[in-house]
Amino acid sequence: MAKKNDYGGESIKILEGLEAVRKRPGMYIGTTSASGLHHLVWEIVDNSVDEAMAGFCTKIKVTVHPDNSITVDDNGRGIPVEKHPVKKIPTLEVVLTILHAGGKFDNNAYKVSGGLHGVGVSVVNALSKKLVAQVKRDGKIYEMVFERGKTVQKMKVVGTSKATGTSITFWPDEEIFETTTYSYDTLHDHLQETAFLNKNLKIVLVDERELTPRTDEFCYAGGIVDFVKFLNSEKDILPGLSRPIYIEGRSAADAPETQMGEVEVSMQWNTGYSEHTLSFANDIYTEEGGMHLEGFRTALTKVINDYGRAKNIIKEKDANLTGDDIREGLTAVISVKLPDPQFEGQTKAKLGSSYMRTLVNRVVSQGMAEYLEEHPNQAKEILKKASQAAKGRLAAQKARQATRRKSLLESAALPGKLADCSVRDPEMTELFIVEGDSAGGSAKDGRRRDIQAILPLRGKILNVERVQDHRAFSSDTIQALITAIGTGVTTGSGEGGDFDLSKARYHKIIIMTDADVDGAHIRILLMTFFYKYMRPLIDAGYIYIATPPIFGIKVRNKIHYVYPDGKTPEDEILNRSIRELGLNPNEEDESDGKSQAAIKGSGRRRKGYSVQRYKGLGEMDPKQLASTTMDPKTRILQRVTIEDAAMADRAVRELMGNQVEYRRDYIEKHAHDARFLDA
Repeated sequence: MAKKNDYGGESIKILEGLEAVRKRPGMYIGTTSASGLHHLVWEIVDNSVDEAMAGFCTKIKVTVHPDNSITVDDNGRGIPVEKHPVKKIPTLEVVLTILHAGGKFDNNAYKVSGGLHGVGVSVVNALSKKLVAQVKRDGKIYEMVFERGKTVQKMKVVGTSKATGTSITFWPDEEIFETTTYSYDTLHDHLQETAFLNKNLKIVLVDERELTPRTDEFCYAGGIVDFVKFLNSEKDILPGLSRPIYIEGRSAADAPETQMGEVEVSMQWNTGYSEHTLSFANDIYTEEGGMHLEGFRTALTKVINDYGRAKNIIKEKDANLTGDDIREGLTAVISVKLPDPQFEGQTKAKLGSSYMRTLVNRVVSQGMAEYLEEHPNQAKEILKKASQAAKGRLAAQKARQATRRKSLLESAALPGKLADCSVRDPEMTELFIVEGDSAGGSAKDGRRRDIQAILPLRGKILNVERVQDHRAFSSDTIQALITAIGTGVTTGSGEGGDFDLSKARYHKIIIMTDADVDGAHIRILLMTFFYKYMRPLIDAGYIYIATPPIFGIKVRNKIHYVYPDGKTPEDEILNRSIRELGLNPNEEDESDGKSQAAIKGSGRRRKGYSVQRYKGLGEMDPKQLASTTMDPKTRILQRVTIEDAAMADRAVRELMGNQVEYRRDYIEKHAHDARFLDA
């Protein structure tokens, strides 16, 4: 059939105003998931922080209202309200309705700014079903109202005030976002981080969704020094380094205006084995690093090696310490401020301004050299720690080589416990990592032998956050995991090693553990292993969590399975499921005489039905396990993602570090939380 040739001028769509944002929101906020939802708050807060960096704002208040709308208040100068010289409408309306309108494209209004692209507040307006802007300025309070980016109430005066500032209240649009429910923890961590990066700036977070509103206040006189102390609060610090090292510097006074910049670095070593370095440019967390991080790492490696050679701590016959050796156990925060930052994309994950590499290198080289000369005892501890790391690195290389040699010698190069599948195409195959031989037996009997492989674990996997690489690679359980998956591993810093994603033998690696506290613990230990030594598997979307049912409700001869949702208490889920079946969860069975609350055991009869609580995978027969948890047609899988590296890194270190009390409390509280996206 001939195709109609209707490609003419009318086919070319011109998206006016903010329509482009609503049509392609991902281009502006990265995603319409929970991450993008929170990004709306960051855009508004960034504008307030710009006022603080310019010296005009001392307090920011973020309020989450019961309907999940957000208000961000600041005491800055207030968005200008006079008629715009070009657009001939109030400047407030220009800022809120026109992309790339803002005071950040020359250096007159703001010398330093995080919201470089000028799309922040207008994008929030476009993606909100309603937005109310109030500005206190020139003794008056001005107000404008918008709906989905369009003005519905022109600017008017609604009161008087001697104060100044801007207040933005917005309701995220359900037509755009997958969820419009804000996470208090996400807001808390980001705003606390922002307060650390801006000395003496007070940030208040209020959550009105609770019966008694929850309030947290953040204000840090020490800035990033306090940030490093906070990040290391659960760690054992190297002797003599109880106060973090602090280095600051700026461009030469005669540097071109386009190459001006300020550098702040704070660092402290702990007795652990992992590096935790966060880098920021104009208060924007640069998740993928960039030029400032490169400059820092290069300088630190050279200065410490030079000092070690000069003091004969590193002998002439010894090789230089590597960057990984020196940064083992390091916690550092790098914060740079620059007038015209070059980021990669609106989400600003990487800083591309090349002159910052040179500036940071110079500032850190000079500051660190002075510190080491003035603090010889601390310098010895740092070099001692790095030398131990170098020995561990060499031992880890030998352990990895031993694992590879062992694999080559073993039959089919696979661990004996592994029940492999027959298909060899990794895009079609799945590896189930199962807790214990009992569940492993059920899984082996219930699996699809063509595409599903089973690897039972004996006991709990080693906590890799508490040991050096060579100890981890010497563990039989970890060797079995490495060999079965086939990719090799990175080093503990996430770099180096022999990891090769293309050698993955399965493109779905599924953690399947019991639905209890021990199962949650094993999941966390496995997640920590993957996060530390096989993080590219997570980035590629290969790691999943299986979701076994927590209850079976038997009505006549049919079992209805009940699954956790990660939010609702088990009793509530059970009651709701019973009601959905047209039954009464509170109705007594005369032969039983026990309340519904007693349905926690291995099986209780109720009026017209019985309930089975599945505490372990082994309590299900192979057919049940296959249909509820393993069958691709009926199972629920949660794909593991890392949306916020800083938060994920912090959580892993706190949970897997030396503070056992913190870890135990967290596991008991969150054993049934689903922290990952559904696949």
